Amino acid sequence: MKKVLVSQNAPQAVGPYSQAVRVGDLIFCSGQIPIDPASGKLVQGGIELQTERVLENLQHLLEDQGLGLERVVKNTVFLTDLGNFAAMNEVYARYFAGDFPARSTIQVAGLPLGALVEIEAVVDAS
Repeated sequence: MKKVLVSQNAPQAVGPYSQAVRVGDLIFCSGQIPIDPASGKLVQGGIELQTERVLENLQHLLEDQGLGLERVVKNTVFLTDLGNFAAMNEVYARYFAGDFPARSTIQVAGLPLGALVEIEAVVDAS
């Protein structure tokens, strides 16, 4: 059975999708872009600041479900420039330590609102 999850501590969806959906013991988190949940505006600055905001948004979404980033089993990272890969990784490594989740990183032509990075996640909620 599908359950839509909503967090007031993460940015609201900017389109016709859910922030996250739980099916059984898995949570599928929609891609997070670097939107400040308080202002609803895209965080300005480079890839480091935008990656931090994205991961904070994901963390808040999970915390509202009583979970943490250590429960993430798979991430997909979308970058508008693979030249930002190393800088994104530096920030990413501060949020995911030890047993890293599986991950794919893809360069895309563009992201919503001009974001430099978007990250979606699959989470073990068992």
